[in-house]
Amino acid sequence: MKVIVGLGNPGFRYEKTRHNVGFMVVDRLSKDLSLPLKKKKCQAKFGIGEVNGEKTVLLKPLTYMNASGEAVRAFLDYFGGSPEEIVVIYDDLDLPPGKIRLRPHGGAGGHNGMKSVISHLGTKQFKRIRIGIGHPGERTMVMDYVLKPFPKAEREAAADAVERAAQACRQWIDEPFERVMNTFNR
Repeated sequence: MKVIVGLGNPGFRYEKTRHNVGFMVVDRLSKDLSLPLKKKKCQAKFGIGEVNGEKTVLLKPLTYMNASGEAVRAFLDYFGGSPEEIVVIYDDLDLPPGKIRLRPHGGAGGHNGMKSVISHLGTKQFKRIRIGIGHPGERTMVMDYVLKPFPKAEREAAADAVERAAQACRQWIDEPFERVMNTFNR
């Protein structure tokens, strides 16, 4: 099973914000893979189906970013599965807009959604795709910054990063994550 988790905040208010790039990737994959996100359970919205012979799940936690781990844990407990079968996609302040970085495991890097996922899974041993959103420069500005849409000058780079992250996920359905990392971390 491959579980692709996009982190974000539910609701129209947050739809196009920097903090929702994980949701954007899952929405893109839903369209590309014809896996509609019509089911709701375990505090998440998801789609499930077979892609190239692999059971594939697209998951958007509905718990809001800082409690994302609750939904991920509940989903794995209910449907079966392990942290090694998931990839989590989320925004990263430390990468410039448009840059993506894949990792087989690691820490939260100060990201509250990832802190929640790590805490609820009880491990850091799960795959992740970080999407750069840039940094506002001042730590005190971060909360407002992540909850605002990309400015016009960054929209093209953000859309490109979402597309490349979706491509990486599609490749992971068929190939080992290490090979996908070699392709997309250049």
